[in-house]
Amino acid sequence: MSFDPVSRLDGQVAVITGGLGAIGWASAERLAALGATCVLLHRKGDDAQARASTLPSAQGQRHTALRADIVDSASLQAAAEAVKATRGRCDILVNSAGHTKPVPAGDLDGLTDELIDELLRANFRGVFATIRAFAPLLKASGDGLIVNVSSIAGFTGVGSNLAYVAAKAGLDVVGDALAKVLAPQVRVVSVSPGAVESGFVPGRGEDFRNKMASTTPLGRIGLPQDVAATVEALATTLRFVTGTRIVVDGGRHL
Repeated sequence: MSFDPVSRLDGQVAVITGGLGAIGWASAERLAALGATCVLLHRKGDDAQARASTLPSAQGQRHTALRADIVDSASLQAAAEAVKATRGRCDILVNSAGHTKPVPAGDLDGLTDELIDELLRANFRGVFATIRAFAPLLKASGDGLIVNVSSIAGFTGVGSNLAYVAAKAGLDVVGDALAKVLAPQVRVVSVSPGAVESGFVPGRGEDFRNKMASTTPLGRIGLPQDVAATVEALATTLRFVTGTRIVVDGGRHL
């Protein structure tokens, strides 16, 4: 089986969870521009299909949006069946859905049992459930790629809250395990950004962005496009890569 670099993704189908979010959308734009047909999974957004239709389609791709909730395994299975019925394949799965809530690490009472369960369900269990639903299609492709959008919180221990830290650490380790058991048909890689300019973490404004930029070696906060560029590279040039973490944080973790 060849893992040589490719320049185009014509004929491939990319499923992106959180497809209407900043990182998911930026990833969809890059993959679509290279010829992939994108299926955006989302929880809400009545304009999802209209937005999907604006993605690049120079090769005549018909991009679509499907409503599915990563904490609802039945909806994920239905989405996988819909992709199989309408597209016949899935070659790339980008897991960029999830959410969090700021709770200082020292505020032990603020991290309630209910919030821990909610964040582990969304940021760990939901990602695993998505992989489980789409694994048969990815294996059938014979050249599948799973990209889990993780975080440097998973190895620095510093993040929006400790449950989020635990979820991302677990995702990285399980991703490594899946890379081994799904090889060689499917590659699995974690992409770990630091702070990214988006609305992912509620309550973070201009002051936070300036602080992050001033304490990051490369001098600015991360952008969704930085993460999306790494997803693109994994699909095209970094093809002999699996079972690892790629850090995209401008040196923030140092």
